[in-house]
Amino acid sequence: MCVKVACVGGGPAGLYIAILLKLQNPSHDITVHERDPEGSTYGWGVAYGRGLLDKLHAHDPVSALAVEQNSVRWTERVAQVRGLTTRHPDEGFGIGRHRLLELLARRARSLGVRLVHGSEVTAVPPGADLIVVADGVHSALRDRYRDHFGTRVASGRNRYIWLGTTQVFDASTFAFTETEHGWIWAHGHGYSGTHGTCVVECSPETFTGLGLDRANEADALALLERLFAGILDGHPLIGRSAPDGSAQWLTFRTLTNRTWYRRNLVLLGDAAHTTHYSADAGTTLALEDAICLADVLREYGRRPEALAVYERQRQSDLLAAQSAARYSAQWYENLTRYIDLPPHQMSALLGQRHSPLLPYVPPQLYYGLDKAVGQLEVLRRLKRWLGPRAARALHTRSSGTGV
Repeated sequence: MCVKVACVGGGPAGLYIAILLKLQNPSHDITVHERDPEGSTYGWGVAYGRGLLDKLHAHDPVSALAVEQNSVRWTERVAQVRGLTTRHPDEGFGIGRHRLLELLARRARSLGVRLVHGSEVTAVPPGADLIVVADGVHSALRDRYRDHFGTRVASGRNRYIWLGTTQVFDASTFAFTETEHGWIWAHGHGYSGTHGTCVVECSPETFTGLGLDRANEADALALLERLFAGILDGHPLIGRSAPDGSAQWLTFRTLTNRTWYRRNLVLLGDAAHTTHYSADAGTTLALEDAICLADVLREYGRRPEALAVYERQRQSDLLAAQSAARYSAQWYENLTRYIDLPPHQMSALLGQRHSPLLPYVPPQLYYGLDKAVGQLEVLRRLKRWLGPRAARALHTRSSGTGV
């Protein structure tokens, strides 16, 4: 059955659901509305894992191959603490956000999807059988019905800034620098043969103590280049070049919705949920939303229960990922709990920052237990069994709601 679909938002989720629905039925009438001009997307590199790449290949090998060929891969996590460098195995992939959108847009157009840029959608498009809202955390169409969706936003404590650099990191790279006003840290990874991306974060006290609350972008970048010279190796940091010259420091906004659909309108990606950047999962979860919705629509078609099935499945699937992201954010907000450990232990717990058990176990004891788990298969199985259950129980107790 041919349906008319309006996708609000031309990010990864909006473009990918359009691709998948066109592959299911080439006669579907699909339009993607994007409020910004084509090619003007903000962002540097995004990270993803092998699991997402496998899913992309399973659902659309053409776009998956294009994404893979335009990505960089790393096999290590590197951390610099107190002048010492530690290394751990850690596979990941990075791709430029602009390049990812370019590839998905090209694939969508090749299948007959209409892309309309400079199109701000604030009201339900008339005549559409399905409206996919995928225009991010600031979605105007979602906010029009925020009481129905039960939209809630909570801001994190730390300040962060998302930057580019000409340093091409060959690993997922972390650096922690102590200043007289407290610790400040950076996480960088490559996304092309010429550029990398770098997120810098610190506590509010360090932020004001270093004068970053008053510094313009040029002065802030100069200071950060000095603080992280050890991983930048002489390469500059690149900001957003705001018209007023200000530095684009943010606090992370965690957005949740009680329900993800209203009649024939359904939420995807950051319009439905946000995931703390330290988990490197935002783009992955958005694309997985699109995959799930496409699979459900293929099975249920336009039956009324289709969107309810999608909502239940994705809210359930997201519990572990969202819990991991919350614990990752809290790990950084409580950095002083871990920073005085021997560097190899601190670096190992950096890789365990998503654990729901770590905040409740003394760090050195957790390190010892985790090392033993890695050596004993029975304990490894227990950890795999216990971790998700603890995450679900703690999340339910703390929030009283689903994702």
